[in-house]
Amino acid sequence: MSNLAFTAISAPDAAVAPAAPPVARVVAFFESMTPGNLGQLAGLYDSGARFVDPFNDVQGLPAIEAVFHHMFMALEEPRFVVTGQVVQGLQCFLLWDFHFRFKRFDPHTVQTIRGTSHLVFSDAGLVTLHRDYWDAAQELYEKLPLIGGLMRWLRKRANS
Repeated sequence: MSNLAFTAISAPDAAVAPAAPPVARVVAFFESMTPGNLGQLAGLYDSGARFVDPFNDVQGLPAIEAVFHHMFMALEEPRFVVTGQVVQGLQCFLLWDFHFRFKRFDPHTVQTIRGTSHLVFSDAGLVTLHRDYWDAAQELYEKLPLIGGLMRWLRKRANS
């Protein structure tokens, strides 16, 4: 029998004690992430951790911090809401909604990207791999001026 568990979670308290399970600490951090608390990544990620998403493939804590710094510089009010988790041993998948507003294209409309993160933890409870999965074409490019129309047209052509 598998140790696979599914847990739907609501917004946890931002002040999760360090003794909390690693997944709970990561969820609490991501749901309360600000430019001012990015230094806390050092308590969650291994110094040699790898981060991969549709735009980045970086290794090491400074490079991972830089990805999130860039997110705060490029977007208005970015925030994650974790909607579920599947945990098995030293790894998990987090289901999330990422809410933000573009700074330049449509600064008044809140955008949402839905995705998942695969996290692998060390025996010490630190993230060694963080890989995000989300559809950049549908969730992002289709929302941009000019390129959005092209992406929607391509999707319709591919589906016909």
